[in-house]
Amino acid sequence: MASIHNDVSLPAPARDVWDAVRDFGALPQRLVPGFVTACQLDGDTRIVTFANGSVAREVLVDCDDIRQRLVYAISSEQLKHYSASVQVIADGEASCRLIWTIDMLPNELAAYVQEQTKLAVAAMHKAFP
Repeated sequence: MASIHNDVSLPAPARDVWDAVRDFGALPQRLVPGFVTACQLDGDTRIVTFANGSVAREVLVDCDDIRQRLVYAISSEQLKHYSASVQVIADGEASCRLIWTIDMLPNELAAYVQEQTKLAVAAMHKAFP
């Protein structure tokens, strides 16, 4: 199983970044503007449209305000397994780290997903300059 790990330093208070992460339906407005172009909620699922035109159904698995950790999963014909967690950790009062871990199968798609996460991280830096 492929595991993709992103440890992102952001120049914003953890509470502000967590507020954006936990706002499950507001990816294009609050967390990754430009990388995600549309997001529609359907219960605990969000239908996400990416800038490259691909669409994913992401299911909310857990949202833990105490640990500032959100977990979501994707199931599709291409992906046998996709589970991701995003955790926000304070790094002083005015900055934080966002830890984004993805475990997925098949391994052959890992390089593509890793490249997409790099674009997402760049969008996060624009959201929290």
